[in-house]
Amino acid sequence: MANVFGVHSVGSSITTFLRNTYPAEIGGRALPACDFELVSAGQLAGELEEGNRITLFLYRIMVNEHARQSAHLRGSSAGIGPLGLDLHYLMSAWGMTAQDEQVALTWALRQLHQNPVLDISSLTPDAGWASDEVIQIVPSELATEDVMRIWDALTPSYRLSVSYMARLVRIDPDSDVAEFRPVVAGRFAFGEEAR
Repeated sequence: MANVFGVHSVGSSITTFLRNTYPAEIGGRALPACDFELVSAGQLAGELEEGNRITLFLYRIMVNEHARQSAHLRGSSAGIGPLGLDLHYLMSAWGMTAQDEQVALTWALRQLHQNPVLDISSLTPDAGWASDEVIQIVPSELATEDVMRIWDALTPSYRLSVSYMARLVRIDPDSDVAEFRPVVAGRFAFGEEAR
């Protein structure tokens, strides 16, 4: 389980993995130079520099339905369980030419297909991951209309994109939380004492 830096750690780990494994050539053919970036909506709304890049944009965070149910079933006697999250990403290609854009994105798709699991060795350490922690990266079905709605909400025009989901990101409960909830109200009765 991770601390509150877990969500950022997953996106950062995916882009770092792609950046570090991107080869200069495949089968004797040179690949286009390409950078891999984790971006926010604010960065997408600003001016992006020219160049070939693959961006990873977190467009939705959802509480994992299975983790939510298991936490409720444990009951209060077992304490608060971890918060289970599913992270929804849009991976987009920003190329100077059609070939640059399509080759780099296809390579990234193949890398995530061949390496769909992030473990402690590939997750950034700032989130305090447990040694047995694994995050699964799976393609996510996103209707064309939904993709267009996302791009309509952003400033840049549409870019070739693929959606992915990272699951199950478990966030630890706050270790400073007391065993019992704090008292926020009290009841007092006034009246004559019985003797």
